Amino acid sequence: MSIFTDLISTVFERSYRRAKGPDRDSRSLTELASALLGSHGEVSGTSLAHTILDRFAVLDEEGKRAFFSFMTHDLDINPDRVRSTLQDYQNSPSKKTWKAFAAASEPARQELARRLNQVPGATGQLVSMRRDLLRLMRDNPDLEPLDEDFRHLFASWFNRGFLVLRPIDWDTPASILEKIIAYEAVHAIDSWDDLRRRLAPADRRCYGFFHPSMPGEPLIFVEVALTRGVPGSIQALLADGRKTIEAEEADTAVFYSISNCQAGLAGISFGNSLIKQVVADLSRDHGNLSTFVTLSPIPGLNRWLSNMEPGFAERWDNRVLAAHYLLEAKRSDGMPYDPVARFHLGNGARVHAVHNNADTSLNGMKQSNGTMVNYLYDLDQISRNHEKFAGSRTVVSSPEVQQLSASIKTSSLGA
Repeated sequence: MSIFTDLISTVFERSYRRAKGPDRDSRSLTELASALLGSHGEVSGTSLAHTILDRFAVLDEEGKRAFFSFMTHDLDINPDRVRSTLQDYQNSPSKKTWKAFAAASEPARQELARRLNQVPGATGQLVSMRRDLLRLMRDNPDLEPLDEDFRHLFASWFNRGFLVLRPIDWDTPASILEKIIAYEAVHAIDSWDDLRRRLAPADRRCYGFFHPSMPGEPLIFVEVALTRGVPGSIQALLADGRKTIEAEEADTAVFYSISNCQAGLAGISFGNSLIKQVVADLSRDHGNLSTFVTLSPIPGLNRWLSNMEPGFAERWDNRVLAAHYLLEAKRSDGMPYDPVARFHLGNGARVHAVHNNADTSLNGMKQSNGTMVNYLYDLDQISRNHEKFAGSRTVVSSPEVQQLSASIKTSSLGA
């Protein structure tokens, strides 16, 4: 769509909706969707897309489930057509036969989503639509193919090239700051004063990824503390009345909270790019920073310990248990049991240090008896660590953490 056509479509749509008033189109939502797929006019398509999105937004759960079922089953591929066009391509490879096979292989629901996305604001509405889909899929697994199509489209629409990294500080518009409070998923922000302590001081930073189609909605954000040395307590890091330092006095950047904001973008990875971009920006802006670490929760530790033999946990210090868990606890596919560990190790970090009494909040005690971990992002080793982890599931760690973990093995061998 050209810029001129897009402008004309927008003006027409606004005028049309004002003149038409409330939606009086008597067609069902599925009929409107079919009409949109058959539309060849950009202006009429824009009007249909608006009507569909508006109608969907006010549906009850059963109405949404029914529309998702229509998209899944009525707008699916035709297996016979896929097989026949594939055979044609195998028999006579050409641009024509390939295009026929590609068209047959793509379900019409993908094209419906693309056509819905042609109107301003539609991207955010489609993200909300997938949020509803993920919720309904728990009891309706037959809708899973539709989710795969959403994931496929979102992976393209939200790739790194479209994302904008923006600093978030105390001068950021209140509408976005309110969302930072609401979306914080690691260490709850209790008040505006609490938020100010995380954003306003000279030794605090916050960055978020935004999408041009959703400028007022952060996709993911990371909170950063600039410190002297590697911290071992989240309460001390966030304490009211703590002594602040100037950014030039810091030697360490601590990523202490990373929060995904959009439930409808679950499974679309932003964190890897976010951390690497923030590390690059901080390195450029603050040459005094030499260490980049996280202060991370260990959410799966106590759940894992609950499956161990009776008395196992009581025999060891929490740091020893945490180190052993992070290095040795694996899923059936060989990946670490801990989800936060999978994320940072997959990004090329290493397990650097573990700390007792690092998170004494109710949630911290529930998850890991208060134990936390630093993952180190060594700029010279990130690529190598990532390759080891991706290729052989190797968990790269410091000698100190290795020694802590090995004490359990050594004792077990001697028992």
